[in-house]
Amino acid sequence: MRIMIVDDHVLFREGLSSLLSAEPDMSVVAQAGSVREAIAMAHQHQPEVVLMDFALPDGSGAEASEVILQELPECKIVFLTVYETDDKLLAAIRSGAKGYLLKNVPVSKLISSLRGLEDGEAALSGKMTTRLMEELSRDRQVDEVKKNLSLLSQRELDVLCELASGASNREIAQTLFISENTVKHHMHNILAKLEVDNRREAVELARRTKLVSK
Repeated sequence: MRIMIVDDHVLFREGLSSLLSAEPDMSVVAQAGSVREAIAMAHQHQPEVVLMDFALPDGSGAEASEVILQELPECKIVFLTVYETDDKLLAAIRSGAKGYLLKNVPVSKLISSLRGLEDGEAALSGKMTTRLMEELSRDRQVDEVKKNLSLLSQRELDVLCELASGASNREIAQTLFISENTVKHHMHNILAKLEVDNRREAVELARRTKLVSK
């Protein structure tokens, strides 16, 4: 397994390189400390696996991954980082990475995860797998809500935004220059299209998709 290590800490790179090179089926063919170096070294050495840090001096590992995978689509990129936030995890996976591990992972786990890549396994800890699935589930829910919101007319969207600001039917009618009965008619349509039971749930859906802010 031809491996490239991308990390801006030289001691970490060299230490990890020594550990991996001691394995009979692994060879560290390149090291890089920045996005620019990572792209150049990947082009030069054609690694099969890249261990990528997320934060680099001239950008992010996700940015480097996208460029590398354009040239080497078969390359498997695994993030090895200290960041365990959902936004970093999702950015890494969306960039095309096959794994996301924390730097406190035991060496034995890291090595077994790298070998698992050859069998099509993702290099994710149980905790990270759970968080990824939860986040993807939320994404699907938001997509469904956006689909329902797209069914609303412009006037219905106007009413929903006014409602989210805390306005009453009378205030909405005055702001939009329509009658209260028309507001009630629009509200009926909004609840039906969004498949919710009350005004509060409609507002919450609008906020989840950032149609309106809290």
